[in-house]
Amino acid sequence: MSRPSLDKVMLGCAHLLALRGTCRKRQVGCVLIDINGHILSTGYNGTAAGLSHCIDVPCGGVGKPNGSDSCQGIHAELNALLRCADVSKIYTTYVTVLPCNNCMKTLLNTGCKRIVYAEGHENEQNVLSEWTKTGRSVLHLDGKGPGDAFKCGQN
Repeated sequence: MSRPSLDKVMLGCAHLLALRGTCRKRQVGCVLIDINGHILSTGYNGTAAGLSHCIDVPCGGVGKPNGSDSCQGIHAELNALLRCADVSKIYTTYVTVLPCNNCMKTLLNTGCKRIVYAEGHENEQNVLSEWTKTGRSVLHLDGKGPGDAFKCGQN
C-alpha cells in the first residue's frame, strides 16, 4: 500500500477546512506549511468576527460577480495569514480555489514559494502569470473533496 503525496494530503486538509466556510457563494479552505511539511496555519472563508455569517444572513455579495465590494467574506488565505506566527516561513500554500489577485499579491509578500490548488476561477490566467513571473511555482491538483486525498493506493 502506498501513501498519498504530501500535496494531496494537505490539499485534502484544505478541503476539510472549507467545510467550515460560511460564505453562500463558495466555501474555501487554506493550509500554510513550512519547507519541512509542517502546518504553520490554516483558514477558511467567512465574515469578520462579530458579523452575521452569510449562510445565516446573506450578505450583499450573494448573486453578484466574484470580487464584488458588497461581499462581507474574508478569504481563506487572509484568515490563515492572520494566524500565522511567521509568514517568512511559509513555503507552500494549499488552497481549494486558486487565490484571487489580491490574495496572490499578499502571498508574494511572504516566504511562500508554491501554491497548490484544486479549482481555478475566471481570473486564473492573470493570477498564474503574475505568480510565476516571480520565479515561484504553482501546481493544479484535481480533487473534489477531503476524501480524495485519503484514498489509499493513490498518489
